[in-house]
Amino acid sequence: MSMNLTSPSQVKAWCIENGFHPNKVLGQNFLIDRNVLSAIVDAGLEGTGPGAKILEIGPGLGVMTEEMLARGCEVTAIEKDPVLSARLKESLGNPPGLSVVAADALDEIARGKCGNFDAMVSNLPYQAGTRILLELAMRREMPSMTVLVQTEVAERLCAKEGSKKRGLAGVWTQLDYDAKIVRKVAAACFWPRPEIGSSVVRLVRHDRNVGLSEPQRRFFRSLTKRAFEHRRKQLGSIFKDMIQSSARAEELSNDDWIKLAKGLSDEDT
Repeated sequence: MSMNLTSPSQVKAWCIENGFHPNKVLGQNFLIDRNVLSAIVDAGLEGTGPGAKILEIGPGLGVMTEEMLARGCEVTAIEKDPVLSARLKESLGNPPGLSVVAADALDEIARGKCGNFDAMVSNLPYQAGTRILLELAMRREMPSMTVLVQTEVAERLCAKEGSKKRGLAGVWTQLDYDAKIVRKVAAACFWPRPEIGSSVVRLVRHDRNVGLSEPQRRFFRSLTKRAFEHRRKQLGSIFKDMIQSSARAEELSNDDWIKLAKGLSDEDT
C-alpha cells in the first residue's frame, strides 16, 4: 500500500521506520496539507499544457511530485538528501515521467542543467531558497517559478519601491520576473512544523528588459548591491560625485535603477 504523503501520521511513521530525521540545516519541512498542495500545483502549472516539463527542487518525500505526475507532467526532481533521492522514484511506483537527480540544485544550476523547462514548481528548502531563486532568475531561462518559501522571503521578492522590505532579492528578481504572493500558508501545514509561516509566490518572466546587455546587467547588479549595502544612507552620500539624490535605495523602482545604471555607464564610455 502506498503512503499518503499528506498524512502527518503516515509521514512520521515512515521517518521513524526508516530512521530518517528531517534535516534543519537543509531546511526540510514536508508539506502535509492537501488544499495547499492543490493550490500551489494549480498556480505552478498555469499557462502550461499537457506533458509540461517541470523542474522540482527539493521534492522531499514526493508529495508535489506525485501530484504533478498525476496531472500528466514530466518532472525532473533535484534532491540533495541521499536518503530521499534514493527512495523517491521507487516509492512513487517508478513512473516513466519522473527523473530524479541526486545533487545540490545550486551545482546543477551552475552547470547549466536547469534550462529547457516549462516551469519550476517547488517547496524550496528554507536555507538555500532565496539563492536558488536568484540564480535561476538571473539566467532568465525559466518561463515561470512557483514556490513555497518563508513569508518574509516572499514579501522581499514582491516588494515594490517605497517598501521597507525592498532589497536586492526583489530588485534583482523583478528585473526579469513579475512577482506576486498567491497565498499564505500556516506553519501547521508542514511537518516538522517550522517556526514561521510560509507563502506561495509566483514569478512570471516578462520581456520589458530583454534589451539590456550583459555588461549593463552586471553594472545594474553592482550599482544596486552597493546601494543596498548602505540602505540607510542617501544615494548622494553613497555615490559621491556620481549621483545627486536624497533618496534611499528602497525608494527607487527598477525603472529608476535601470535609467540610473544606463546614465552612469554611458558617462564611463
